[in-house]
Amino acid sequence: MPSTTPAPVTVIGLGPMGLAMAGAYLEHGHRVTVFNRTPSRADGLVARGAHLAATAEEALTASELVVLSLTDYDAMYALLGGTDPAAFSGRVLVNLSSDTPDKARAGAAWAAERGATQLTGGVLTPPAGIGDPATTSTFYSGPLAAFEAHRATLGVLTGTDYRGENPGTAALLYQLNMTMFWTALTSYWQAVAVANAHGLKAADVLPFARDALNLTQFLEFYTPRIDAGDHAGDVDRLAMGVASVEHVLHTVVDAGVDSALPAAVLDIFRRGVAAGHGADSSSSLVEILKRPSS
Repeated sequence: MPSTTPAPVTVIGLGPMGLAMAGAYLEHGHRVTVFNRTPSRADGLVARGAHLAATAEEALTASELVVLSLTDYDAMYALLGGTDPAAFSGRVLVNLSSDTPDKARAGAAWAAERGATQLTGGVLTPPAGIGDPATTSTFYSGPLAAFEAHRATLGVLTGTDYRGENPGTAALLYQLNMTMFWTALTSYWQAVAVANAHGLKAADVLPFARDALNLTQFLEFYTPRIDAGDHAGDVDRLAMGVASVEHVLHTVVDAGVDSALPAAVLDIFRRGVAAGHGADSSSSLVEILKRPSS
């Protein structure tokens, strides 16, 4: 019968996410090795039973599965680039660092040159969600055999969503998620800034912000139309959208707060009208956004 003993895991990078991941593995009985530029970040984990590696080489050789939780791929090269290539041999590097699809593909090639296999990951939860596979997930892409071999161990952290062999795919999907997340959240910060200028608090905005940022109905309506190339203005028209965003911009300017965000949105809407989409749906902005602005 196959062993049910939890596999050893190395976690490199002990920011909030790395700390949460190493902690989840400890809670599930894994032998955990950790490494960080600032060793004191590991004190709490060591007190719980983790082993603090003295060098990156020791961290790599301690486990077949090595989870990287770093700022980006450049941080990986800076931290591991000087390590003896032999230390990488046979390792599966689960790179959960945020970066571009191209950087992820280059990182996979870099790992392969050293005898390692990279699985690219994109984590769709903040650190507080780590260790809750039922409600959170992570995109993975890279060699299927490596993913299947370590699926159970990766599943300790979050649910697993495998998206194919291309190492850039998980990075792409993650960045698409971040595109929507940060833009939407920044719109909330903008609304709170305007509210504050009028004597209101964030708590006053929250009740209807939940509804305003719940776009499920709109997404489900527009998605099949966009994929069919249908931007008919039967439900909304871009020209009316321009007027609406102009009102938003005027409200922000009148409040005396930063107006860069609505001004940028208005510029995109106006470019859509200038391109002949005034009578089309605002979904026609997808076509405008496919090309760089002049």
